[in-house]
Amino acid sequence: MTQQTGVSAFRHDANRRTIVLMGLSVVLTHLILLVSGAWFAFAWPAIGMSFIMLVLICERIGRLVPASQRNLYERSLALGFPTVVLSVWQLGGDLGLINRIWFPPPSEIGKALWSVTVNYDRFSETSLLGRPWLIPSAYQEGGFSGVGTLLSESHLLATVMRVFSGFVLGAIPGIFVGVVMGLNQTVRLMLDTTLSAVYVLPKIAIFPIVMLMFADPFGEGPKIVVVALSVFILMAINTMAGVRQIDPVFLMAGRNYGAGHWQMLRHVILPGAMPVIFAGLRIALGTAMIVVISVEFLRAKQGVGFMTFYYWEVLVPEKMYAGLVVVMAMGILFTATLYWLQKRLMPWRK
Repeated sequence: MTQQTGVSAFRHDANRRTIVLMGLSVVLTHLILLVSGAWFAFAWPAIGMSFIMLVLICERIGRLVPASQRNLYERSLALGFPTVVLSVWQLGGDLGLINRIWFPPPSEIGKALWSVTVNYDRFSETSLLGRPWLIPSAYQEGGFSGVGTLLSESHLLATVMRVFSGFVLGAIPGIFVGVVMGLNQTVRLMLDTTLSAVYVLPKIAIFPIVMLMFADPFGEGPKIVVVALSVFILMAINTMAGVRQIDPVFLMAGRNYGAGHWQMLRHVILPGAMPVIFAGLRIALGTAMIVVISVEFLRAKQGVGFMTFYYWEVLVPEKMYAGLVVVMAMGILFTATLYWLQKRLMPWRK
């Protein structure tokens, strides 16, 4: 036991020495390049080498982290790496390593995000949030209709409503059809080939067809329906796969205990397919975001996608990047909501 403890302590000391040597080698490399005046010529190779060394250092540090602090270490890595990337981006812009016109540094993107949030664009008569700070005065002047008119300016609210409406309208029927396909071979044989053929179509290519179905092809209906169709196909295929992979033992156990059709569906089939269904929901959510942003690029006068494309057209790249930041934030928020819902609906997974 004493010998094992001694070996473990020796390995920890060796790891610590290796970490220190790696860190010093990175610092010395950059100092030598700076003193010799060659840093700008070899900046990107030096930064790439530093990244590799950083990965190796973090891996060594991970071996020293006790189990009680493992979660803190993993969260630090998850948050620390984006911070390092943004810092390098900012440094590259400040030192002239990156073209600030087309790739503005994060500080300018942050200022642009603040600008599109608090300022009202009089040309497009829109803003990112719809000026919610004016809600009290709008309510006094026009009641709820005045508030609705004010919020109708919002790019963010327009995109969220399109994603949410299309996602719900596509996911619920998609799960239902997927369950039926998983349980019934006849329905599966009838629909599987058709869904597989439609699935490979670029979803944005369906948009002109959907526009022909509506009296107002430029309204909200086509935008929501094309998102719903994209989500429906994905959820039908994923749910069918989830139902078909349920262990037959569970189905036999349910029948042996006298479960009826609805009891089997509620207590065996849906819980058994739930992990695959939620995996499909995450994929469908990403697809819904891609489709709605693409549609807003092509045919919209409002929405985060429209705002992003608009600032590209007028050559204000920092505000274009601000729109992309909003899209990423929406994706993180929607995904976190799905994870929260998954924990509530699948408590046994804990």
